[in-house]
Amino acid sequence: MHGCKISLNDDMKALRGYPILSHGPFNNPQQYRKFSTSQDLFLVGPTETQLSILQEVLQRCARKREPLEGKACHGQIVRFGLQTDTLTSNMLINMYSKCGFVDCARMVFDEMPMRSSVSWSTMIGSYTRIGDKEEAVGLFKQMQREGAEVDGFTVAGVLCACAAKLAMFECKQLHAFALKTATHSNAFVGTALLGVYTRSGFTGDACQVFESMPERSDVTWSSMIVGYVQNELYEEALKLFRESRKMGVEDNQFTMSSVLSACAGLAALIEGKQMHATILKCGFDSNIFVASTLIDMYARCGIIEEAYIVFSSVEDKNVVVWNTMISGFSRHARSMEAMISFEKMQQMGMCPNEVTYVAMLSACAHKGLVEKGRMYFELMTKKHNLSPNDFHYSCMVDVLGRAGLIHEAKGLMDKMPFEATASMWGSLLASCRVHGNIKVAEVAATHLFEIEPDNAGNHVLLSDTYAAKKRWAEVIRARKFLKESEAKKERGKSWIEVKDQVHTFNVGERSHPRIVEICSRLEDLLQEMEKLDYRVDTKHDLHDVEELRKQELLRHHSEKLALTYGLMSLPPNVPIRIMKNLRICGDCHSFMKLASNITGREITVRDTNRFHHFKNGFCSCGEF
Repeated sequence: MHGCKISLNDDMKALRGYPILSHGPFNNPQQYRKFSTSQDLFLVGPTETQLSILQEVLQRCARKREPLEGKACHGQIVRFGLQTDTLTSNMLINMYSKCGFVDCARMVFDEMPMRSSVSWSTMIGSYTRIGDKEEAVGLFKQMQREGAEVDGFTVAGVLCACAAKLAMFECKQLHAFALKTATHSNAFVGTALLGVYTRSGFTGDACQVFESMPERSDVTWSSMIVGYVQNELYEEALKLFRESRKMGVEDNQFTMSSVLSACAGLAALIEGKQMHATILKCGFDSNIFVASTLIDMYARCGIIEEAYIVFSSVEDKNVVVWNTMISGFSRHARSMEAMISFEKMQQMGMCPNEVTYVAMLSACAHKGLVEKGRMYFELMTKKHNLSPNDFHYSCMVDVLGRAGLIHEAKGLMDKMPFEATASMWGSLLASCRVHGNIKVAEVAATHLFEIEPDNAGNHVLLSDTYAAKKRWAEVIRARKFLKESEAKKERGKSWIEVKDQVHTFNVGERSHPRIVEICSRLEDLLQEMEKLDYRVDTKHDLHDVEELRKQELLRHHSEKLALTYGLMSLPPNVPIRIMKNLRICGDCHSFMKLASNITGREITVRDTNRFHHFKNGFCSCGEF
């Protein structure tokens, strides 16, 4: 923000920095612009036409962000005492605000003899635009003290300022004020309110505001859909989108991107493809952000080839599009494609940014490419002058930890210029579980218990680390601590999309209407596998129970149930795509490999970390 030290009540000599016209008259904005930089022109006196032209020029300066000509206009306005005109002063405030001179806008505002509601709203909007919540709220309070009339635009402006800072206390007060002054029915106020609530995670409050609005604009519908997606309420977002289409609400790029994100979150490929067709029909495919979300949707639904087709069709690729494609390759363990894209984007004149390097380091972690990971970690600082943030360090800890370099990963965390995050400690603990390092696991778990006291998964990981070493006394102690902490463990579930409907399965599922048939078919499949010497790998069940009980627990993992239902319901030769909320266990991984060989099906499993593509008895992860 630029400063502008002037006093509008001083004589003309004090107006330093304002080019003053000294010649005239002029009769249109083109003439004004032509002579505005001349110092030997003379304006004999203001006329109504000339005032109108000055106002028109101010509006153009605001629209085109041309502060120098705006200042020249201001000089003429002051010279002839026109700053007392409320409309002209409002235009000055708007011009300075749009050009980034908010201090100047405030000086004009403070010296206005009379202000309208537009004056207050414009000035509050200026502070909202630069994220100055304190000034916006302070001005709103001053407005009430002076008895100025408050309208919906003003309340909406203050709400937006508070939303930017997530100031929920002030937002609740403003909501109450809007109800008291009956401005809550204003579409701008309602939209601002639901935006505040969704940003803060209060989607229930946002939904109440949305339902109570007598009139909803296209922006209102879009804001509510975006809010649901931001809070990972994907099914609600899709449901509201369908409702909006029935109501004839016009689609826009923000709605389209959000709905695609919802499809990606649910891995709802059929609905995602329908959205793709709608986007092509509406002409939004040329929008760079919609295209990026479309690439991400296909990648997260397991169709990386389709994602690449969309990527290739984008003519003017920016760094966001490249990053989305590289992230997709990384998620699918296509490290070579990610590296080729990394080099190609630079050849095309694109400079990798922080997001690019997160994707590259993740690609290295998924394939165990330690030396490549070290190279990219060093490259980002030396070649592109980027400072590693917590995401980069977290990825690097993952790269090292997965490869069994536990102490090097811990050493890297100790040298960081900031405190380790839960993600880093969680990655380290998971690596300790795989490589059996109990000492470091205990250190990582201690930090996680402090940072995430409600996350039961950390307790389970520590318990599993003990169990893998058959240290049952420590397992009992860890499980007891978990029970006493009242932390909640996320239950494993998997889901599969069949005929435009998502079917969800939990471990030991009994509620599905075809569960008896599913279990019977699963037993047949297991018996067929046993003929090929498959045995349930009980080392992946870490409960202190007998061998037969361990086998029973592992036989009905959610992804096995989902696969069986897919085999029953989908036509032959159609790939089966399963999504899972936790990592796939080693036994289920072996099961999927063998199932892909026996059935001749391509099977894709997306867990919390990556995609596993099973085909002809092999997995794309290369067993890493």
